[in-house]
Amino acid sequence: MKQYVVDELRPDDYQKLKEYLDANFAAPGFSGLYWLPLDEHVYAEVQKSHSACRPHYFALELTSERLACEMLVRTNNKVRCDCIQYATESQRSWLMQAVDSFFDRLEIIT
Repeated sequence: MKQYVVDELRPDDYQKLKEYLDANFAAPGFSGLYWLPLDEHVYAEVQKSHSACRPHYFALELTSERLACEMLVRTNNKVRCDCIQYATESQRSWLMQAVDSFFDRLEIIT
């Protein structure tokens, strides 16, 4: 699985990040797993055409030592669909900027 990973989190930084992600992106029933909705302006053409599959999102996994972000754009409506695919270049950039903004907002130095 392709991932964007921020590792070597300090305990205080992990706690700040966990509280922020819990409040904004928690996946129901999955501790440490988060769903980050992808902005529609960076949807690939197939994702734009699959309105029944929306929202599309990235899965993020937080452990005490790292934040791992899958580079697979998913939907929670289906397990298999053509719109579930690895991120495009613009989607990868969007994800990295979003995650980096979390760290900036929380004043976590990476």
